[in-house]
Parts: sequence; structure tokens; C-alpha cells
Amino acid sequence: MKNSRNSFQPSGLAPAGKPQAYKLLMALAIPSLFACPMASGQTPITVATFDVTNGANPYFGSLTQGANGDLYGTTYESGANSVGTIFKVTPAGPLTTLHSFDTTDGSYPAGSLLLATNGELYGTTWEGGTGTDGTIFKITPAGVLTSLHSFDSTDGALCVSGLIQATNGDLYGTTYYGGANNLGTIFKITPAGVFTSLHSFADAEGATPYAGLIQATDGYLYGTTYQGGANSVGTVFKVTMTGVLTTLYSFSGTDGAHPYAALVQADNGLLYGSTSDGGIGYGSIFSITPEGALTNLHTFVVLDGDNPQSKLVQANDGNLYGTTSGGGTTGSGTIFKMTLAGSLTTLYSFDETNGAFPIGGLVQYTDGIFYGTTYQGGAHNDGTVFTLSEGLGPFVETVPTSGRVGAAVKILGTHLSAASSVTFNGTAAVFHVVGPSEITATVPAGATTGNVQVATSAGLLVSNVAFQVP
Repeated sequence: MKNSRNSFQPSGLAPAGKPQAYKLLMALAIPSLFACPMASGQTPITVATFDVTNGANPYFGSLTQGANGDLYGTTYESGANSVGTIFKVTPAGPLTTLHSFDTTDGSYPAGSLLLATNGELYGTTWEGGTGTDGTIFKITPAGVLTSLHSFDSTDGALCVSGLIQATNGDLYGTTYYGGANNLGTIFKITPAGVFTSLHSFADAEGATPYAGLIQATDGYLYGTTYQGGANSVGTVFKVTMTGVLTTLYSFSGTDGAHPYAALVQADNGLLYGSTSDGGIGYGSIFSITPEGALTNLHTFVVLDGDNPQSKLVQANDGNLYGTTSGGGTTGSGTIFKMTLAGSLTTLYSFDETNGAFPIGGLVQYTDGIFYGTTYQGGAHNDGTVFTLSEGLGPFVETVPTSGRVGAAVKILGTHLSAASSVTFNGTAAVFHVVGPSEITATVPAGATTGNVQVATSAGLLVSNVAFQVP
């Protein structure tokens, strides 16, 4: 039977429901008992506060940088109709509500928005639509929303994941329930809205995926399931773009359990992810090869974080950054960084005044600064948008991150108006400056896989990930 909305409560809220003795225990924990270094001096700055009227409780999704330089996101609840919003916020902080959902066009958006190559933003809702099983939508940067698909349980239900745009131009995602076995599905949809259900999960291969998909450099789509597999506590899988699925790994509990978050592929070729439970009970971070060899890199011990639910992001310093929805010195969640080898440093423990329970992940803006959201905390206890600087330099980001010769590519960055050249792994490209935060370019003949570089009057900007030329 399909979950009701009330059963879909953030497990990241668990620390808030525990007695005050829990927080006291965290504050009194002896640091020498824990292996994780605690950094000092990094303090997030609150750039926007939710107050119910403009939305409340941003959930799993990370913010998305738009081509115009604004950041876009969703709140799970509140707004004009109390079922969630889409908003934009400038890096300096003014927040604008672009759309309040009204149930007919969706309810309770939980995942990230996707900036597609056509310049529009795509996303999903947990419930609502023509039935009660959720929707897929697109919205212009100015706020004009179009509903593309309403799930009907047979093709999926209850979508938490954000979408990805694959190398074929189609959008791919997962649903938590629905499908042939009511254990979730994998689907694709064209940017125009033509929907195809690709795979229905069976318990043995993995079940009920919260997480979205990623496309790795080998062309496969990779993801995780929250339940199912050999030990019923979740799996890692890969799937072709036509829906042929292979289970790569089944968690056992001791090596982690119940992964919420999507994977990320680092520049060393490995896939990285987290589990919300397992190990000694507080979650873990792991790496896994595309063939399925898993290494547990870090087990959380509450003081350094508890219950990670967000996708990791590899920053332009090569390290991975993320959040935990609980734990830390106050029990309200943390921000951390980790080397690819697994050395973790806690950067900040939230204290509720500037946010609490960062269930969503971080995004690195192209000026090098990180942005994120918290589910609660702030002046009205409805969540915040925050920024954290680690002193990293600016870079450029391509949309998409792969393309064949002749393909059109958006290049996002800062101070791009004076760009004098664009190269794809050293091969010069024809480009057009759209504005200070966007360049359009064409993948040149002879281009090979490697970083995109943009020469500006202020210096050379390098893409944060290598651009893949199939």
C-alpha cells in the first residue's frame, strides 16, 4: 500500500524529537574519543530565512545555479497553499517565491531542480497531480510552470529524487513506490514531456529508492535503493538508459544501511555515497567502483555527524563536501569535508539560530562559495538558506557535462563578460557571451575529454569536472 504523506517524515528530524538529554550528551561528548578532526572558524552566513509565507522546510534537494546567476530550490511545505514552493535567491540573499503548488500541479516537492540544456528547470513532487502520486514539471527561470506528467501508481508513485539529463538529452529519475511490484521505478521523460517507465524494482535487486540517478563516464546510470537487496537494507545498482538493471552491491548493516542520497563520481573514477544508518548506527560514507567493489571510508560517531541524507559534492579543491541531518556538538547537524581517501573534517555544527537539520546537500557556486539549506531553524524555525566560504577560487561549470562534437553547451560562471577564449581540453571553440554569468559554446571538431577553460581579463577559469566527449 502506498505511503501517505504523513508517513514520509524527515528522518533528519529525529534529533529534534529526542529529549534534551540527547543534545546535552552530544555537547558533553569527549572529543578525544572520536577520530574526526573538528575545524574551527568556518561559520555559515544566513542569506535567507523561510517564514511560511515564502515556504518552509526545504528538504532533500540541493540548490541549483541558474544560467542567470540566481540559485533555485524548493520548499517541501507552506507557501500560498501550504503544499510547497519553488523559489529563487540571489547570492546576496533576496529570496523570491516563483510558484506555490496547489495540489493539481503537485504537492510537497522534495528533490533538487535540474537546469536542462534548453534553459528551463525540471523537478518532481512527492504527491499531487491528477491523482495523488506525484508529478514531473518544468518551470522557466521567470516562474512559468508546466505540468508534464502525473504518476498513477502503475508507472511510479511518490517521487523524491531530482532528475538528471543524460547524454541522449532525455531526463531520468526514480520513484519511491509504484510500478509492477509497488517498490519503485526508474523512468525517463523527454524535455517536452514524453514519459516512459523503464524498470520496476523487485525486492531482491533493491527497493524503494529515495535517491536520484547519476550518469557515469562509462555511460551507465547509477543509483541506490533505501531497502531491498540481499539483506533488505539497501543496494547500489547500475542501469542502462533502456532500463536493464544490475545490482552491484547489497548493504549488510555493518557496512552501512538505508542510503538516501544519490551517488557522485569523483575525478578518480570512483563513485561516492552515504548511508543514513549502519556501521555503529549513525551512518557511513563509502566509495564503490563501477564494477561493485565497495570500501567503507568513514563511520559517523554523532559528534562528527549523524544520519547523512544528502548527496556529496566534489569541489574544485578535489575534496568531497556534505552535510549530516543530525549530530554534531548540538545535535542539529553538521557540514563536513572529506578527502577521496576518507579523512573527514567537521567544518561546522549548526546551532539552530542559523539553521538546523541540513537534510539537503551543498552546491558550490561558480565563485567557489558553498550554498545550502536547512530543514528547520532560523528566525521562524522554518529553515534557512546559508552560505559557507572555504576560501576556494572561482571556476566554470558546463551544462551538460558531456556532448559530442557540434553540440551546444552552456558555460556558467562569474565575470564572464570579458571572456576572450574558450577551449575544450585545449581545442579552441566558437562561443558567445550571453551575460556575466553565461557563455554558450559549440563543442569543436577535434575536442577530446578534458577540462573546459575560459580566459577572462581576471585570469583563467577551469571547469570543475572534465567535459566528456563520447
